[in-house]
Amino acid sequence: MNRRDFARTLGLGGLAAAAGTAIPGCAPQSQTFADKHYYINRGYHQIPKLRLSTDRIVKETVGLRPYRPSGPRIEAESLDKKTIVHNYGHGGSGWSLSWGTGNMARQLVLATGQRKIAVLGCGTVGIATARLLQESGCDVTIYAKDLPPNVTSNLATGTWSPASRVCDPNVARPDFRKVWEEATRFSFRRFQFLLGMNDIACWVEEYNVHTEPPQSNPAMGSELYELPGLVPERVALTRKEHPFKAGFVTRRSNMMFNIPSYLHHHLNDFMVFGGKVKVQEIKRLEDIDALPEQVVVNCLGLGAKAVFNDAELTPVSGQLSCLIPQTDVQYKLNTKGANFIARKDGIFLGGNGIVGNWDTTPSKEQTEKVVGVLQKLMAEMRG
Repeated sequence: MNRRDFARTLGLGGLAAAAGTAIPGCAPQSQTFADKHYYINRGYHQIPKLRLSTDRIVKETVGLRPYRPSGPRIEAESLDKKTIVHNYGHGGSGWSLSWGTGNMARQLVLATGQRKIAVLGCGTVGIATARLLQESGCDVTIYAKDLPPNVTSNLATGTWSPASRVCDPNVARPDFRKVWEEATRFSFRRFQFLLGMNDIACWVEEYNVHTEPPQSNPAMGSELYELPGLVPERVALTRKEHPFKAGFVTRRSNMMFNIPSYLHHHLNDFMVFGGKVKVQEIKRLEDIDALPEQVVVNCLGLGAKAVFNDAELTPVSGQLSCLIPQTDVQYKLNTKGANFIARKDGIFLGGNGIVGNWDTTPSKEQTEKVVGVLQKLMAEMRG
């Protein structure tokens, strides 16, 4: 066989192999070719285990959610010659609803005809409201006691959860559900503009893992309302589709916010577009009256309780423990007594909510409880 014949034979053999056909005499007759769906058909999804121990925890924090049983306060009132537009009291839904309620506050502001506006507070709600006002041509100044990262918004988990402790359905006003839906839809659309921008916002897989059917409990942070058609529906997984030792496991895709980069991005945009920030604590109504702006948007969160004598407003504390990031863990998981979410700045463990608690001192017992629950769950995983 000359070189040309050899090359021709080799080429035909390669084509035959690519076509999935064995050349007689070159392969056993019993040879089979791999199903392209083989790795899908094997069974459960590949979910990496979390490396979990107390020595991997680099910080512990306690954040206070500003909760109002009747729901967030979005309304305008007069204070002498000034107009106060309230936008606070979102419970565990401040991150998710910030753009939606900010848009509602913006409409109330624009109705006054004023364009020099003060915004009180520099958390996620205050910054979102300020940016929206700028987009409508307003000259905005933020007044705040602290700036990121020293704000309560920096102590959140950063998950799309628009109905987490957003109200008490037994107390909320009759039209609240409609208001909530409007704010939720606006916020969701707004967050889509951030996808792909250095992971400021992104999609992650979220698993709910339980040994028995979970019961929705809004008092413990479960979503009070659902709005179909935004995030994908939860899908129940069979025993072959997950590695957990649990009979009730669901998966869905959900949005997540990398909080440090998110706050930095939006505050920087606010400054680039001409916004001003003044570090100034607002303690009483007289401090507001002394501001040069005639229209003031109140995004103080829990700070509004003392300033505006809001007896309804109460804290719900939530403790987080931050693990060193683990590059192969890029998902969120909820189980009874504990949860975690993987962000760029760490893996945050949580699982409690104490209504009426003002204490921001981390509890060693709470950390050990959450770590213990998750260690057991990881130890029992297959694979």
